[in-house]
Amino acid sequence: TMGTGPSAKKHGSRSKIKKYKKKTWLAHRVKDTDQIQDEIEKSKETGKPIQFEFDDELPGGGQFYCVETGKHFTDAKALADHKKSRYYKRRCKELKEEKYNQATAEWAAGMTKEKLPPAHPPKSS
Repeated sequence: TMGTGPSAKKHGSRSKIKKYKKKTWLAHRVKDTDQIQDEIEKSKETGKPIQFEFDDELPGGGQFYCVETGKHFTDAKALADHKKSRYYKRRCKELKEEKYNQATAEWAAGMTKEKLPPAHPPKSS
């Protein structure tokens, strides 16, 4: 790679560009566990499994979708192989945990609303 061309062509040239890092991270981000838990709850309420219409833009036309990880696959074999993977099994374990809510967050931060006895009770005569 000799020459004096633009630095953007060099390997790792964008490693220090904050805007580029943020953009690529956002584009490749996976769904959060609470979003997937919401989807699963909605499908249980309606009684319909999560399915997609045929779409040329999605891999495999959107017909091979893993609900637990929120990913599309090209064919049934790729989906079956994915369901044997460590990533899939770990994600299933995460989804079985209780959903994180505002009350849990407040409890963890020490903002509980518990009633404590007064430090100096009023003297009754």
